[in-house]
Amino acid sequence: MIRKIALSVAILAFGVAPALAASSHYYVEHAANSNKCSVVSKRPDGKNAMAVGSGYKTKALAEAAMKTASACM
Repeated sequence: MIRKIALSVAILAFGVAPALAASSHYYVEHAANSNKCSVVSKRPDGKNAMAVGSGYKTKALAEAAMKTASACM
């Protein structure tokens, strides 16, 4: 009985862990052909647009970083 409970808890933990780890990130994207920046939820590819800084946990943090980034002014 204890083994069944332990096994079901382990299966549940492995099922929930990827969903918790896949938290959304926001990036500041600098377009290669202009000086315009925008906040996107997918990491820029580096060809058509470059990422300014690293990923941010919230959109508000990414927008604040965009306003202060020298590449976006």
